[in-house]
Amino acid sequence: MSQNSIELRNYTNGNWTDSKSGEWLDVINPATTQKISNVPLSSADVVNKIVHNASAAFKDWRETPVTERIQYLFKLKNLLEENIENIARTITMESGKTIHESRGELRRAIENVEVACGAPTLLQGYNNEDIANGIDEMMIRQPIGVAAIICPFNFPAMIPFWFMPYAIAAGNSCIVKPSERVPNTMNLIFELIDELDLPDGVINMVHGDHHVASNLIEHPDVASISFVGSTAVAKKVYEKAAQHGKRVQASGGAKNPLIILPDADPEMTTKIVSDSAFGCAGQRCLAASLAVTVGDAKEKFRDLLSDRAKSLNVGYGLNEETQMGPVISAQSRSRIEKLLADQLTGDIDVLVDGRKPKGADLEKGYFIKPTILDNLPANHPLATTEIFGPVLSLMHVDTVEDAIELVNSGAYGNMACLFTSSGASARKFRYDAEAGNIGINIGVAAPMAFFPFSGWKDSFFGDLHGQGRNAFEFFTRQKVVVERWPSHWSRKF
Repeated sequence: MSQNSIELRNYTNGNWTDSKSGEWLDVINPATTQKISNVPLSSADVVNKIVHNASAAFKDWRETPVTERIQYLFKLKNLLEENIENIARTITMESGKTIHESRGELRRAIENVEVACGAPTLLQGYNNEDIANGIDEMMIRQPIGVAAIICPFNFPAMIPFWFMPYAIAAGNSCIVKPSERVPNTMNLIFELIDELDLPDGVINMVHGDHHVASNLIEHPDVASISFVGSTAVAKKVYEKAAQHGKRVQASGGAKNPLIILPDADPEMTTKIVSDSAFGCAGQRCLAASLAVTVGDAKEKFRDLLSDRAKSLNVGYGLNEETQMGPVISAQSRSRIEKLLADQLTGDIDVLVDGRKPKGADLEKGYFIKPTILDNLPANHPLATTEIFGPVLSLMHVDTVEDAIELVNSGAYGNMACLFTSSGASARKFRYDAEAGNIGINIGVAAPMAFFPFSGWKDSFFGDLHGQGRNAFEFFTRQKVVVERWPSHWSRKF
C-alpha cells in the first residue's frame, strides 16, 4: 500500500486488508484544514478476524528463540532511522506539532526499539539451588498472549513504541489501534514493518474509533490492554478490561505543576517553562499547566514568562522556524476557548490572550496562541481541569512547603518539577512531591526508554508502566518451578 493512497487499510497476517465496513472518517491537517486521507471504521467481524490471526501466530512466535525475535527489531530500528524525515513530516501534517517536535518524538520511539533489543537479558528470571536437600527452584518469564495497544492522537509514533517492541520481543503477538485522528503515521510505519518479513500475525494494525477499542477490550482472546488517553476514559478502560480478566495499563491525564523558587536561573527557567507549557501546543501529558512561583519569584517570572509567550512563532509545523503549531481539531479549539470563557471570572488576570489569533494562515487552521493566566486560586476549576492546550496558569505561594502541599493536593500525579539552585530544596521536593515523574530544573520530565513512564494517582491505572523493565514484566507472566532430582534416580553409566 502506498502512503499516498487516500483510503487507509488494516494490516494483518502480513497483508494489507480492507475494513469492509463502508464507514470512513476524514483525517484533517489541523494547520491547513485540508483532508489528508480517509480512515476506516472497522467492524466487529474485522476485529475478530485480526484477533484470530494474532492468536494463531502466538504459539509459534513464543517458541521462537528470543535471540531470533530481536533480529527483527534491529532491522526495524534501521528502517526507522532511514525514514525519520518522511515519518516526521507525516506526524506534523496530521497532528500539527512542529517538525522539530516530530523528529524528537520519533527519536524516542527508536530508543524504545533499542531497549527492547535487550530482551535476552531483561527477560531473565532467577534461581536457587538446594532450597531443600536435592531441590532447586527457579522463576521463569513466559509471554501472556495477544497484546492490544490503544493509542492517543498526541504522539502517533512514540506511544505505540512504549509497548509494541517489548510485547513482541517477549514473545507475544500484538495488535495496534492508532487514533482515528492521526492514523497515517502508523500506516507509514507499518509499511516498514511489512519489510521485516515477520511471521504472519505477529504484528497487526486495525483502524477505527472507540467501538474498535471496546471490541478489543472485551475480546476473550486478547490477554492485555495498553491504553493512553484522558483520565475519564483511562479509568473506564481499566475497569472494563479488568472485568474481562485482562492485564491492563491505562495512562490518563495530568495537571502538571512547575514550582519556581526565587533562586532559579531566570533565563534557563523561563525558556524551559515556556517550552514545557507551549510545546506540542500543550497537548502532551507532561505539559506544564501550572507555574507556581514561591515568594519573590512572583514579579520577576511573571513578566519573563509573558514576554516569552508573546514572542513564540506560531504557525504551520513544516516550517523550520515555527515554534508552536495548532491544536488537533476545531472541536479541541472550541472546547479550550469555551472553557476559558466560562471560567475567567473574579481576580484572574489574562496576561497573554492567544484566543482567536489574527492572520490568514492562523485563521484557517485550528490555532490558539500561547495564553497565560495569573492569580489563579488553588480551588478554581481551571486549577484542576486538564485543559490540554497552550494555556499556562500562574499561582503564587510563600514557601516551598506551601508549593509541595499544593502539588500533593491535586488529583493527578503524572509530573511535578522544581526550578532552583538549592540542592537541599531539590532533595526535599524530590522526596515529598507526590508524582511519578519528577524534574529538577527540567520542564518535561520524560523518562528515557530504559526507565518506566511512571504516572501516579489519577494519571495512571494499573501496576506496571510502559517502557523498560516494567514493559517486560507487563508482557510476561512469572512461573515458579520447583524441581527434585534425587541422585539415586540417576542412571549409572
